Amino acid sequence: MSKTNSLLVDKNKMPLAMGLAFVAFTTQFGGGFASGAQIYQYFINFGIWCLILPALTQGLYALFFWYGMRYAYKHKTYDYRSFSDSLYGKTKPVMSNLYEICYLIMIGTASAAAFATGGSTLASLFDIPYWLCTVIVAAFIFLVALYGTGVVRKCASTLSVLIIIGLVLVLVPNIIAQWDSISASISRMSAGEMTVLSSQSGAFGPALWSAVLYFFFQLASVSVMYQHMESVTDVKQINRAAIGMFLCNFLAMELSIVGLLAVAYVAELATASVPMLILVQNGVGAGILTPIISLLIILGAISTAVNMISGIVTRCVNALERGKSEKEKAQGHLARNAVFTLIFTFLAFAIAQFGLMAVVSKGYAYLATRP
Repeated sequence: MSKTNSLLVDKNKMPLAMGLAFVAFTTQFGGGFASGAQIYQYFINFGIWCLILPALTQGLYALFFWYGMRYAYKHKTYDYRSFSDSLYGKTKPVMSNLYEICYLIMIGTASAAAFATGGSTLASLFDIPYWLCTVIVAAFIFLVALYGTGVVRKCASTLSVLIIIGLVLVLVPNIIAQWDSISASISRMSAGEMTVLSSQSGAFGPALWSAVLYFFFQLASVSVMYQHMESVTDVKQINRAAIGMFLCNFLAMELSIVGLLAVAYVAELATASVPMLILVQNGVGAGILTPIISLLIILGAISTAVNMISGIVTRCVNALERGKSEKEKAQGHLARNAVFTLIFTFLAFAIAQFGLMAVVSKGYAYLATRP
């Protein structure tokens, strides 16, 4: 086995703190991030502030994740329901149930959108039926989530390494090749000229609000981290994980923003659904890098769905096993995991059959109006 492969599969060579940071990274790095659409929507469209506000967004992300993980570790609340029951105290009959509803809606929207994104991208790559592509995505997610948090964490670590390598391969050559365009974009944004996709004024206030809004949108996913706290043996591991997730997420976002500035004023961007493709088509290595972008979108979508489905499976299995001895928990644990993994994987798969645009336009609109 090569040194690289050994790093990906040997838990002794992948520190727990790094594994936790990678779970947080793969939860945030979905298809929207990989395509560049989210980067434009929440950052670049608001002007020159896009170069500094990712530090705030990812700082808040790491801070709140750190607090959530610390609380879960201290109070031994290893799923989102036990966490919210402990955190909300006397108000838990209302607040915990509200959060339960929110999480179920997330499974029906964010996870389904991840299925649909992965399925749509596979279908366009290989020209095979969309439903079959979602079956392939579902099978992969089921197998990973089935075997619990340890496998989920290893999968997140492996996917993170692949995603980071892919980002570097796509962005670094194009940043070098299109540096003149990037510099020109920065100059035009500094002068107050907005990008092709923007309808904003370039003022700091709206840019700040958009960055905070992005953080709030991602914050709900902190609940996928609680299950991993059962493996933590020292609070220092959580501290290192928080630092790791800030660095990993910030650098990935900043690299994406700088790269995408190369095409901020390109006319084709106005009709593009995948800004990263416009970047490559105007830069170098389109023949090689276009499939890599598609792979990044698939990996990002799958990783998000795996983490979310694993979170609700852990919550349900823990509820069934509460009060049982360790021996009783061990007996039938995999079967219980399998049943709940199948239920929630099928739920997301079924909703994804409505198609990506329907899930995004209808599902997220519904989620945004819910508690």
